[in-house]
Amino acid sequence: MTKETVKLKPKNPSPKKVTSGNYEETIIKLNPIELEMMLPNSFEVQKIRFGQGTGRWQVVFIYPKDNTSGCTQEAIDFSTLKPEFDTLKCDLVGLSKDGLKSHQKFIQSQSLTLNLVSDPETILISALGSWVEKSLYGRAYMGADRSTFVINPQGDVVGAWRKVKVPNHANEVLAQLKTILA
Repeated sequence: MTKETVKLKPKNPSPKKVTSGNYEETIIKLNPIELEMMLPNSFEVQKIRFGQGTGRWQVVFIYPKDNTSGCTQEAIDFSTLKPEFDTLKCDLVGLSKDGLKSHQKFIQSQSLTLNLVSDPETILISALGSWVEKSLYGRAYMGADRSTFVINPQGDVVGAWRKVKVPNHANEVLAQLKTILA
């Protein structure tokens, strides 16, 4: 995997503007990775591939854990905007280390309308640089960093948000995708 990052500078920075994370234009070449996902309507399990051309745009948001407050709000926000992502011919995917049964319960309890992908061995999460060391009460551990990635139809990551703050993030991603596609 090769990675090159170019930070974007806002044209008119406004101190009042609330951002959900630091967006950066980036190119990450992924080796093909296949994972399982839970479909929201039928609860079927299907395979999904990353890192090779699908002919469609993808937005992948990585979140730490199903049914926790921040992750729940983020998933609901993206789920609410899914029809707008669909009109842009963009597949919207939530990704965490949680298993498919946990994803099924999460989808049911929150009435989510988007696909949730399970990455129990953190293959894609690590490839995207989102499996990081964290600290809680002075104890270090490894965990998923809340981040979001835009993947072009050729399978390359072309944009990323790291250390995401949930409020307004889904709207910000949608607006950035519209800018990229314009």
